[in-house]
Amino acid sequence: MDFLKPRYVPMNRRRRIYEGKAKILFEGPEPGTLIQFFKDDATAFNKKKHEIVDGKGVLNNRISEHIFNHLNRMGIPTHFIRRLNMREQLIREVEIIPLEVVVRNIAAGSLAKRLGIEEGTVLPRSIIEFYYKADALDDPMVSEEHITAFGWATPQEIDDIMALAIRVNDFLSGLFLGVGIQLVDFKIECGRLWEGDMMRIVVADEISPDSCRLWDIQTQNKLDKDRFRQDLGGMLEAYQEVARRLGILIEQERPAGSGPVLVQ
Repeated sequence: MDFLKPRYVPMNRRRRIYEGKAKILFEGPEPGTLIQFFKDDATAFNKKKHEIVDGKGVLNNRISEHIFNHLNRMGIPTHFIRRLNMREQLIREVEIIPLEVVVRNIAAGSLAKRLGIEEGTVLPRSIIEFYYKADALDDPMVSEEHITAFGWATPQEIDDIMALAIRVNDFLSGLFLGVGIQLVDFKIECGRLWEGDMMRIVVADEISPDSCRLWDIQTQNKLDKDRFRQDLGGMLEAYQEVARRLGILIEQERPAGSGPVLVQ
């Protein structure tokens, strides 16, 4: 199956499979593939707060591509195949496990509030938390007992997910540290990738400033979606700064939110 040169079909002629808060999944050009389209929607508190930030989807697409390419090269299995254009990626179709997997290195957000820990406190060790993906319930935190009791994942799958999360954390921490950014915490989703009768757990969804807390090491300036959550302003500029430091946004480049443009 040739994933390198798929037949490109304009977005309005493709079958829509699923639409989430920040992305749309379309039928892919080959069996077992999907096209993931990045929207400009900025949401927080399970869409109780919602705005359009022109160009955000372009930046998240580019940043996520950069990270997933690195993960693939390191042998960390993901759903990512390649970026198609400024807003779209070709991905493998996976069966999403209904869990958000959060890895925390520094106290912030709900952990700081829940346990009364001062934001910015370095944790004794990285902590992995699971949240059940259910917008209507505000994605409640769950334990491994809940996960196995309700059949969301098996004990072996939980072990595989945690092993992936630790490897991703090690990589991301080093990647961002090298460009002067502290990885406070991040969220990933995982899915079951079926290849014939064989199944393996892979990293899915996206990894971008939408799903990571990123602080400038020198200034502690927030370079992530907390700028939107906390009404700090400058969300797009923060995402541009992350892309610039990672070397994927050239100086003065300003991605426009004018819809998908095919990259030759």
